Amino acid sequence: MDKKLNKLTKKVMRAGVVTTGTTLMLLLASPAFALTRDDGDDPGSGLSVIQTLGLFVAIPIALFAIIAGLVIATDKSRKQQGS
Repeated sequence: MDKKLNKLTKKVMRAGVVTTGTTLMLLLASPAFALTRDDGDDPGSGLSVIQTLGLFVAIPIALFAIIAGLVIATDKSRKQQGS
């Protein structure tokens, strides 16, 4: 019982150290997240909601479906089981 508690304590301590380290790094990097423009920075126009959903939702789902379809279509183990 004491050995399990010791392992759990080590895991909790490790998680705490990782969380603290990550938080500290994010706080130190916070100026990197600022919205100040640099010289020569020329941002384009923003994306609409439809464009964003298409880019980050529809295209990945379509690629997944295409790849899964190709894998299923070229699967030879199904053809061997039916014979």
